[in-house]
Amino acid sequence: MKWFRKWLHTKPGYPIIPEDHLSEEEDSELTTDLEHNESIFRRIFHNSDDIVFRKVQMCGQNHWLIIYFATLVDEVLIDDYVLKPMIAKSDNQEHVIIEKTESLDDYIIAIGLTCVTSKISEIVKQVLKGQAAVLTTGNSDVMMVKVNNKSQRSLEEPSSEPVIRGPRDGFIENLSTNIGLIRSRLKTSRLKMECVTIGELTQTEVVITYITGIASETVIEEVRERVSRIQIDGIIDSGYVEEFIEDSPYSPFPLVHSTERPDVVAAELLEGKIGIIVDTSPFVLIVPMTFWTGLQASEDYYVRWPIATFVRWIRFLFISIAIFAPPLYVAITTFNQEMIPTNLVLSIASSREPVPLPAVIEAFIMEIIFEALREAGIRLPKQIGQAISIVGALVIGQAAVLAGIISAPVVIIVSITGIAAFTIPRYSFANGIRLLRFPMLLLAGTLGLYGIVVGLIGIVMHISSLRSFGVPYFTPAAPLTFSDLKDVIIRAPIWAKTQRPKSTASNNPVREPAGQKPSPDYAGKGKGSS
Repeated sequence: MKWFRKWLHTKPGYPIIPEDHLSEEEDSELTTDLEHNESIFRRIFHNSDDIVFRKVQMCGQNHWLIIYFATLVDEVLIDDYVLKPMIAKSDNQEHVIIEKTESLDDYIIAIGLTCVTSKISEIVKQVLKGQAAVLTTGNSDVMMVKVNNKSQRSLEEPSSEPVIRGPRDGFIENLSTNIGLIRSRLKTSRLKMECVTIGELTQTEVVITYITGIASETVIEEVRERVSRIQIDGIIDSGYVEEFIEDSPYSPFPLVHSTERPDVVAAELLEGKIGIIVDTSPFVLIVPMTFWTGLQASEDYYVRWPIATFVRWIRFLFISIAIFAPPLYVAITTFNQEMIPTNLVLSIASSREPVPLPAVIEAFIMEIIFEALREAGIRLPKQIGQAISIVGALVIGQAAVLAGIISAPVVIIVSITGIAAFTIPRYSFANGIRLLRFPMLLLAGTLGLYGIVVGLIGIVMHISSLRSFGVPYFTPAAPLTFSDLKDVIIRAPIWAKTQRPKSTASNNPVREPAGQKPSPDYAGKGKGSS
């Protein structure tokens, strides 16, 4: 294992970004010669067919130059608020020398100004982000105009986290829209947004968000440090960032929570956690994460608490089935048949009589087939994906039983196990549970019930040893915190959850005043009746 880890950490002997012959030129600044400045940008953006250089003349000479990417900007904004005022001014045939570009904003352009700079690298960076550079003759300063293309996916309910009762909006691939969805729920100046740019080629904006006064300053600083030290050529999705900042990269359990729901992010921020928003990704990361977060759904807090508590108990039951049902079947039928009632033993024995394979091989084959059908159902188009997964499972299972390759009890056990895995609300957490089935099957097939006990002890020890940004993964069960158990084994009523989790908001534990339990005389007192 040591050689594998050493190979993973081997660093290549070449830089992330190859040396470019224009690097020295990009580090310099522009001159007052408009034609010379244009030639610089034409060399930098050569072989880019979507780059546009639009010139505006005054008194028969080129006076302004607008540079932008047609695929990144809204050209209607450029035409209405940049070009038309310039052309109208040039029609007056009045050649006015503008000494400072800052005055150009008031003089001609009536649209958002982002910055004024003469550094070539900064101009290139802003143009690649979808802004337009406005150059003028006789001046080295360039004004960057905000004309980004606002075309984006509409707000829809997240397909990965559907609910019956609750908000229907979800994050999209636009950073500013995602920030707005969070701010619309947390209307406070204490909600902070810190932006970091990651990726040498993608220049992806990553925003760290938290509520000051609730989130731990130690955890905030740790998040800043881990995010800022990422060095990579590009960030395509928040999954890239997740793998760089998690505490234990070899664990099957996720240590960073990802969600498409703005209400989930807002609720987690109120508990002292920290969000990480990545541009071009609809999934927002939340840290720290605990084991119990993977078993909680946002809808738990929108329905009455007895129902939510019952559903949580169902999840606890079925997560146990998802891990231990096939191993228990294999262990009992192979090594410990005396633990099964006689009639059931005879039934299982008769169904296994024509099967030439051991029980552990049967279970492995059916588990792999089930995972393949599940993956096929996800990757195929929606119109046929669901039909293929359901019909495929029925046809293959029935054919395998009739052919005498697989016994009927194994098909039933694997089907129940697959259904149990679907009850886990967090997709990344469910993936870790699915992965644990295979080593547990191997232990059960070799050591029987002793192997299952060894595997269970190993899982508990592993979970108890994990930490997410300094917070124990199994908290509040280990270490035990009684006050925080109100949101683990049960889902206590909202009016009873007076304290925030001590693991993430110890510096501001009070969430609401006590004594808000509703009662018949409560409304009367509120009206001031005597």
